[in-house]
Amino acid sequence: MTRSCDHYGNQRFTHLRQRKYAGQEVDAVVVGLGAAGGLILRDLAKAGLDVVGIEAGPFWDPASDFASDELHARTLNWQDTRLSTGQNPLRFGHNNSGRGVGGGTVHFTGVFYRFHASDFRTRTLDGVGEDWPITYADLEPYYAKLEEEIKVSGPREFPWGEFNGPYPYPVREPISGNAQVFRRGCEALGIRSAVAPLAILSAPYDGRPPCINRGFCNQGCLPNAKFSTLIQHIPQALADGAEVPSDCMVTRILVGKDGRVSGVEFVHDGRTYKQEAKLVVVSAFVVETPRLLLNSACKQFPDGLANSSGLVGKYIMPHSGHDVFAKFDEEIRLYKGTPVMAVSQDFYETDPSRGFARGYTLNAHGSRPVELAGSLAVNAGMWGKELNDTMREWNYYARITMVGEVLPSLSNYVTLSDEKDEYGMPRALVHFSYGDNDNRLIAHGVETCYQILEAAGGKRAFVIPDTAHLHGGCRMGTDPRRSVVNQYCQSHDIPNLFVCDASVFVTSGGCNPTETVMAIAARTADYITSQKYKGKLQPAALTV
Repeated sequence: MTRSCDHYGNQRFTHLRQRKYAGQEVDAVVVGLGAAGGLILRDLAKAGLDVVGIEAGPFWDPASDFASDELHARTLNWQDTRLSTGQNPLRFGHNNSGRGVGGGTVHFTGVFYRFHASDFRTRTLDGVGEDWPITYADLEPYYAKLEEEIKVSGPREFPWGEFNGPYPYPVREPISGNAQVFRRGCEALGIRSAVAPLAILSAPYDGRPPCINRGFCNQGCLPNAKFSTLIQHIPQALADGAEVPSDCMVTRILVGKDGRVSGVEFVHDGRTYKQEAKLVVVSAFVVETPRLLLNSACKQFPDGLANSSGLVGKYIMPHSGHDVFAKFDEEIRLYKGTPVMAVSQDFYETDPSRGFARGYTLNAHGSRPVELAGSLAVNAGMWGKELNDTMREWNYYARITMVGEVLPSLSNYVTLSDEKDEYGMPRALVHFSYGDNDNRLIAHGVETCYQILEAAGGKRAFVIPDTAHLHGGCRMGTDPRRSVVNQYCQSHDIPNLFVCDASVFVTSGGCNPTETVMAIAARTADYITSQKYKGKLQPAALTV
């Protein structure tokens, strides 16, 4: 029997209101309300569909739940245990996924880059990876719409890729000391740089204030100057009738006798509930999405849902996110300003003379003391007196973070472990190792960072190896034997099951992926709603 579950949501976080949902069949249920899920929920609700968005974490109120406190902000990350293995096991909990309404957009840096056209054709152009079933042109109108809707602030001229500006809102001045050092070093070496495009307001918009350079973007934006689906798309979805039960962990996707999905099962406060739906969209992140699909194995699909290809969980790709530090004679004060305020993509495209395929973005990236101390100890192996001395002088360090493309490999994957969590679900087991091309790219990127910092007057200090921005695990494609979903993120195996988040990425690109995640989500929502308007919302009719 279906039970009801209470949750709390609020419109613009001023008047808290209680909402109930009865669990009766709806047109669609969206699992996970981050960059993709929150946008899809908004667009489906706006189109008149009866939709429910289910989120494993809380419904945050920025005014009371966010604080200028690094330790407190850890509650925004997904802290549940994930098991890692491989030559380069991934460290989770600090930067890869969120837990709560808004998902990772609550604590991302706000960096908003478009992919380049080459990112969708790496096999054709460079002989590595795979080509996507979509092109840059397919996403271009969604990129433009998102930038206008969010009021992205950015430079008048962005010298890389297919879009060169201007952005809807101007850049924010002044840029941070760390960003100034970066741009000075780039100029000295003849490397092009620009102020980074950000999903952060540089002027008032829709009742929200411009950024005040508080600098706690990764800890939750208290003034609401930074975009998140929490403060923009979810309130809009609620206004159009969507339901958002939070603190509800979806543990299984249900399948009917006809082989179509019929809804989801979830746990709230130790009790199990069911939400029936004509259509299910899974937007739960690169680790949790495959985990849920595999855990939903049933008689019709004994190897997990959408997995006739055997590729659910396969070809995962993080970005190599190595942090390179140099020490200066003058104070830099890494904590001041928005974390990323300057960028170079001069090394983004393949250059055969470098000895590797594809490339990377360089972000002038600020830091906070607790984050830095933890990373030095855990990732760089710095302890004792050396760590103490470094932290006492951390105001004199500058930092560049590379965002390096990692090529897809079948040996990198997410699967289910034998260990169970509090909900009775098998914990995710993540296997990852860098390939030879990845390691050559990383070495080149680290050396480039050092050269830029030296050209600005710094002295080489240390490198913190790190990763960020997971992609893959449910790749899109036209061949059901070699992919999990089609070009509209629709499962090849189950027509009324959609997967839409970074797990559908075929390649990882060499830049922060949030804008591309959202562009794909907007395109998927358009496809679903077009079927509704054609009177084809019933599962059997949802075909390409």
